[in-house]
Amino acid sequence: MKHTLSVLVEDEAGVLTRIAGLFARRGFNIESLAVGPAEQSGISRITMVVPGDDHIIEQLTKQLYKLINVLKVQDITEVPCVERELMLLKVNYNSSATRSEIIELAQIFRARVVDIGDDSLTIEVVGDPGKMVAIVQVLGRFGIREIARTGKIVLVRESGVNTEFLKTQAPVEARF
Repeated sequence: MKHTLSVLVEDEAGVLTRIAGLFARRGFNIESLAVGPAEQSGISRITMVVPGDDHIIEQLTKQLYKLINVLKVQDITEVPCVERELMLLKVNYNSSATRSEIIELAQIFRARVVDIGDDSLTIEVVGDPGKMVAIVQVLGRFGIREIARTGKIVLVRESGVNTEFLKTQAPVEARF
């Protein structure tokens, strides 16, 4: 199972290297990694997606807390969250009709064209990881030249509403 960890650290040189080293020494892969300033000056938030069962994640969490610059570690896998990624996608086209079709498909995904070349379009996509996979599948038939993708960033929903749970529920019928 993939776990999403949110780690608050002191914003000092070498912190990310120590965390990556901890994972490497134990033979664990980090599938996604995003780092940036947090809400408080001098603090950074690291969001990472790590494969492993609950026991492994518990052990990694304990090891992370042993690192001197780590302030807080949260496994937010099962917590209602807002999650986003950014992807830039360069797609081939060979005619104005094909270019128009790609632009229309991008609009369905609420993606934006950010560059047009003689034979390719660069598209910016923002959304959850599932959206990224879907647009790559849809545009793959045109030929994808390049992809650049950020890691997942996540914040816990203060409302506590789990939108993933809501997606699985049958629609409520209006009763009058």
